[in-house]
Amino acid sequence: MNSVCVVVLVMLGASGHSFRFKDLTDYVDKHQDHYVQALRDWVSIESDSSDVSKRAELQRMMGVVEEKLRGMKGKVDVMDIGTQTLADGSVVPLPKVVTAAFGDDENKHTVCVYGHMDVQPARREDGWATDPYNLTEINGNLYGRGASDNKAPVLAWIHAVEAYKALNVELPVNVKFLIEGMEETGSDGLNALVEAQREEFFSDVGSIIISDCSWQSSRPALTYGTRGNCYFSAQVEGPRQDLHSGVDGGAVIEPMSDLIAILNTLISASGQILIPGVTDAVANFTEEERKIYEEVDFDLDTYKSTIGVDGLMYNNKVDLLAHLWRFPTVSIHGIEGAFSGPGTKTVIPAKVTAKFSIRQVPDMEPAVVEKQVTDHLHAVFQQRKSPNKLKVKMIIRAKPWLADPKHALYEAGKRAVKRVFSVEPELIREGGTIPIARTFQDVTKKDIIMLPIGGFDDGLHSQNEKISRYNYIEGTKLFIAYLHEHIGSQANNIRSSSRALTGS
Repeated sequence: MNSVCVVVLVMLGASGHSFRFKDLTDYVDKHQDHYVQALRDWVSIESDSSDVSKRAELQRMMGVVEEKLRGMKGKVDVMDIGTQTLADGSVVPLPKVVTAAFGDDENKHTVCVYGHMDVQPARREDGWATDPYNLTEINGNLYGRGASDNKAPVLAWIHAVEAYKALNVELPVNVKFLIEGMEETGSDGLNALVEAQREEFFSDVGSIIISDCSWQSSRPALTYGTRGNCYFSAQVEGPRQDLHSGVDGGAVIEPMSDLIAILNTLISASGQILIPGVTDAVANFTEEERKIYEEVDFDLDTYKSTIGVDGLMYNNKVDLLAHLWRFPTVSIHGIEGAFSGPGTKTVIPAKVTAKFSIRQVPDMEPAVVEKQVTDHLHAVFQQRKSPNKLKVKMIIRAKPWLADPKHALYEAGKRAVKRVFSVEPELIREGGTIPIARTFQDVTKKDIIMLPIGGFDDGLHSQNEKISRYNYIEGTKLFIAYLHEHIGSQANNIRSSSRALTGS
């Protein structure tokens, strides 16, 4: 018997062990108040990665994660990812990445769970109904910044492993954690760490699980794709304005006028991208993909009500989902340097900078998009014959990520969802960007699945972010089930490899 067949038998033997699912889920139910309190403790830490004044809080958050994992007797390591240079030239340390390993059985598959502890900014005066850093339960929903993105999912994974250990149930797979603290600002330092750890931390990892995403409807989902992001700044600078000398809009071309004019050439009122060539590389929308979209439980009226609009650019489910998930879009995010305070000041800014992004999809390349956008804006600016100066810069170049929803990892995900929720999951894509997914794919060459537990109405990055108690607790059970179902997926893969090697 060759070594491949031996491994097959080992895996099949492991999968044949009785699975104490009810014992594990009963344990979760009995400890759900404890889990909610743990989330309350974590949400109370203002781990905003965008605000350097909160860096100590972010470092403290990573320390809490480290302490939790050490308390579970995991093999924990804290990895330095260097420093961050701020706009004023000062240098601050980046929050350390926390890793942990539970189990080192060479005969078992090893999964790596990725998550992050940093959050988006939040203030009560932004429109929150509750204190964003005091987890508040209202009608079964747990409101707080970072509750859904990404503290509850990370805790749910930790509690899933903790349940196995508490009941002395053998983990069906080895589990590793990789938790960072800079995801919301681009995962500074993480790409280099993944590259450096490819032959160390990731050497025995067979697959990577990301739960930094949400369902599309009230039905559980498996996510198999995200869009990338090319984020730009366009700066227009004119003569120095001096209101006391009488220089105003009647004497010069205002930089703001130039900026607004060129921004108006990026996208039409109907959502069509106007930049020449940008959409040429977009992969064709296949009939097979269309059928997946048709099966998603998505109601246009509910969606309009949720986001607070009276009309949408597309009047059918498939077209709307396609433009949310798998077609590029242009979004204008803000203008720096323009007067935005209260009152009626007649300020004429000498320099203004627009910030906008183009969500990337297969098969777009950021370098190509950068040239297309830069050439287009300069051509439009030149036509205005303005004496002002234009500078265009691409700040973020994140590629999209796409997996095969027919992969064995997704088959295991379907079985786990069916076991916990008694329904078939939806197969969905994300309109946003999770850059680390593509980094994992390109650098480690490992298989990846996104396994969300967040609700479609959780309001990630918005005011009143929440996760429901139901999703949090049942999500913990889903992760318990997935670790078990993962055995079958790997056994199937090994069977296929064995047939290929033996010719049987």
